[in-house]
Amino acid sequence: MLEDHGYLVSLDRVRVFPWTADALRLLRRAGFATVVISNQSAVARGLVDEDFVHDAHTFLDGILARAGGGIDRYYFCPHLPDANVPKYRRSCECRKPGGALIQQACREMDLDPLRSTMVGDRWLDVACGRAAGVRTVLLRSGHGPHDHEPLPAGLHPDVVLGNLMEAAGWILRTSSR
Repeated sequence: MLEDHGYLVSLDRVRVFPWTADALRLLRRAGFATVVISNQSAVARGLVDEDFVHDAHTFLDGILARAGGGIDRYYFCPHLPDANVPKYRRSCECRKPGGALIQQACREMDLDPLRSTMVGDRWLDVACGRAAGVRTVLLRSGHGPHDHEPLPAGLHPDVVLGNLMEAAGWILRTSSR
């Protein structure tokens, strides 16, 4: 969805891939909820605060809305076991690869995990989806190619695709709505 430029500490670093809004629009038009699940360790590291994360979500919503796409809800984990900010210093299940935020989204938004898909550009995202019991798509765009990364033992995405538009097409073709 976004180009990865390290910690998002300034809104001028937000770069949305050109296909993102179109892919989200197709999914929403087909009746899918679009939800962002993210780790925001920059909060725990003291680089930004939670208000900045909410501002970034609002900023992203504006970009996507102008292009006809959108996100229905955002969930994020600000925790880190070795956080610089003491109130965020802990291990938790809401931090990916834990599946707690997906499970929370499913409860709060009345989503069926068996009909949901976690799409992400890291093995951590695949592990998070598996932990929550949803289908998984690993993208080559975003974090970068995964050909050089070792496959974590026992962890397999349902499919590996190039970008979010390809994932949207796969979801629309393979989901029973």
